[in-house]
Amino acid sequence: MIPTHALTLADARVAATAAEAEARANGWAVSIAICDAGGHALWLQRMDGAPLMSAAVAPEKARTCVLSGKPSKAFEDMVNNGRIAALAMPVVPLEGGEPVVVDGRVIGAVGVSGVKAGEDARVARAGVDALLAHARSNTHSAA
Repeated sequence: MIPTHALTLADARVAATAAEAEARANGWAVSIAICDAGGHALWLQRMDGAPLMSAAVAPEKARTCVLSGKPSKAFEDMVNNGRIAALAMPVVPLEGGEPVVVDGRVIGAVGVSGVKAGEDARVARAGVDALLAHARSNTHSAA
């Protein structure tokens, strides 16, 4: 057996709070989704004014990261570079999903949709970065 970490609802709140703060700081209205290692939803929020479709796209961006272990941009790049076979995969080839990696294992992901692709990714990374920083600070304080 391989020991692993698991995201909790409290972890999802940490990531979502940071992602929302990044979006608000830039005046962006987005949907933020967080999933666990199985690609199942832990969190979904659509900020006031975010496009309706963003609430459907954000969870799929997160799920794409869990299934592949990569940021969802990897699949957008594949398609943009002519590898249209990626469109047949069970992924969303749109930038804005970022995996949560701990000890070399994907334990979840943050997906964001609602603004330009790079901006979605920036908001998602803010959530992941805050979550990992929170986890590090809790590990150090427990030691």
